[in-house]
Amino acid sequence: MIIVYAIGLALAFYVAWCLGANDAANPTDCAVGSGVITLRRAVLLFAIFVAIGALLQDFMVMKTIDRGIVPRIDVLGAFTTILAVSIWVTFCTWKGMPISTTHSIIGGVIGYGLLTYGVHGLEWGIILMVLVSIAVTPILSIALALGLYPVFKAFFGKISGRLSARSVEKLIKYMLIAALCFSAYAFGANDIANATGLFVTVTKELGGIPDYSAMILLAALGSIGIAFGGLTWGRRVILTGARRVTRLTPLTGLSAEFSNAIVIFLFTTIPFILFGWGFPISTTYSSIGAIIGVGLIRGMGGVDRAIVTKIAASWILTIPLVALMSAALYGLVSIFL
Repeated sequence: MIIVYAIGLALAFYVAWCLGANDAANPTDCAVGSGVITLRRAVLLFAIFVAIGALLQDFMVMKTIDRGIVPRIDVLGAFTTILAVSIWVTFCTWKGMPISTTHSIIGGVIGYGLLTYGVHGLEWGIILMVLVSIAVTPILSIALALGLYPVFKAFFGKISGRLSARSVEKLIKYMLIAALCFSAYAFGANDIANATGLFVTVTKELGGIPDYSAMILLAALGSIGIAFGGLTWGRRVILTGARRVTRLTPLTGLSAEFSNAIVIFLFTTIPFILFGWGFPISTTYSSIGAIIGVGLIRGMGGVDRAIVTKIAASWILTIPLVALMSAALYGLVSIFL
């Protein structure tokens, strides 16, 4: 089991790499797409603030992934779930499709849980909330982006009489970079759990490490993997959100990025304050929803419906496909161990 655990942690690091490669787009696509910052600088800022968010707040979501859907995940289950997720996320990243790593992980846990605990052994209340979030997250981001855009437009229009056009333009750019950093922080707080949250219990049991210490160690491991993923392969998916969904300007990018960050931060923080566990949402759905929202300002023609349809199809397939892969891998590996 120690060997399986070590291999599982290596896979968790790989999933963190996949997470960075696929989801680095979420905090960076607006700033890159609107031409405010280069892709490389955006990813460097992403890596720094993801690590800060992970170390300060990711414990809020990590135990939800580890013990929320099933009573307990054993070492073998964590290993096969992570393997199934890594296969799916790698494939989608290669195709340039921004998918939900959160829902990939949840699909994997569901597949493992159905095989191990049966239908009645799963926490269907939490699963139902996750399924509701699939619809609610992008809709909320769309609505918030549509609401923030006229507010920002009015604000910058008001100060344009006191500042030069160049100064206003610089202010918008600096605010968009700040939104990128805030969004990356919120991403780190919510999404590191996708790569390492499955290993909280087994790390505690095998190493005799307290829960919180285990979460901090795993968050550090995940943040390093995410940084590598964003820096090495993040370009593929970043350019999909930045340029293919709609044409972004600094002002629409600012509205979309702040909307994305606010939605992620609230879902991470408020449920933890109220119930003691953070809600793992799809930062991808939030990001793409916000970009669609600002695209709709120009009407339906402002959004590329073909690429949005492809993205939506990959979202719908994620949970059932990863659940099936996870269950199949667990059943297969169990035969030999």
